[in-house]
Amino acid sequence: MKLFRQRGRNNAGQIVRSPLAQAMALYEAGRFAEAEAEARAVAVARSRPRDDMYAPLALSIAALATGAQGRHAEAATAYDTLLPVFRRIFGAEHPQTLKLRSDRAQALSALARHAECESECAAVARAATRGTGPEMPIIATAARNGLIYALNAQSRHPEAEALACEALAAHHVPDRFTLVLRLGLARSLNGQARHEEALAEAERADELRRSLPEEQHRPETGAVELAMATALLGLGRGTEARTRAAAAHDACLAAFGPDHRRTAEARALLDRIDGAA
Repeated sequence: MKLFRQRGRNNAGQIVRSPLAQAMALYEAGRFAEAEAEARAVAVARSRPRDDMYAPLALSIAALATGAQGRHAEAATAYDTLLPVFRRIFGAEHPQTLKLRSDRAQALSALARHAECESECAAVARAATRGTGPEMPIIATAARNGLIYALNAQSRHPEAEALACEALAAHHVPDRFTLVLRLGLARSLNGQARHEEALAEAERADELRRSLPEEQHRPETGAVELAMATALLGLGRGTEARTRAAAAHDACLAAFGPDHRRTAEARALLDRIDGAA
């Protein structure tokens, strides 16, 4: 989610390229190690004066890229360090601060700190709902997605289902957020052993994914296949489930590395399928 402006205009009317543009372009291309290095270089270059907003924004991109490489604890620590800086520079309920809190909550969830993620996502969603500006609905939807994931991770699947359905009803744009909300709904249905419904929802998510530009669905690499594999396994279609789980694992390994939470989830599902064979 890009809330900072990539380009602005100087007093002479010329286009000024954001110092963050290259780091964001690398991140969106899935070149996470390069994005991290570029963002850290920008942060060092912009570290003076103290209140230059680009330095902490660059470090937030570095944290995103760190998490995308599976270094979730390191990302969470970075967010903890950045949060008071964002509050000081931008304000407690500024879109940039709320986005950082949402990203931090996702890192907490990757560390299985699901109750903390739930609490933080609920607070961010409330703050974004109170706020004004075009970014706030996006932030609220992202926070609700994190909340759905946290509820599912705590086996509170009916609550997650209700929230996912409510969020989908309110979000009418066929974009990445619709994709992740459908995946959250599929997860909640799988958690309730409603595997036929989960498979249908995963297939809808797959259809949407195919219609989106690659940079929009890249962060969800492997997620559709995981949802399908889980549903297929629940339906007793083990061979198909293994094919999907293996595809998810291979894709996640290539995109995120072996330590990413989704790679680990795919590996665990493969082990479960093989153990049941």
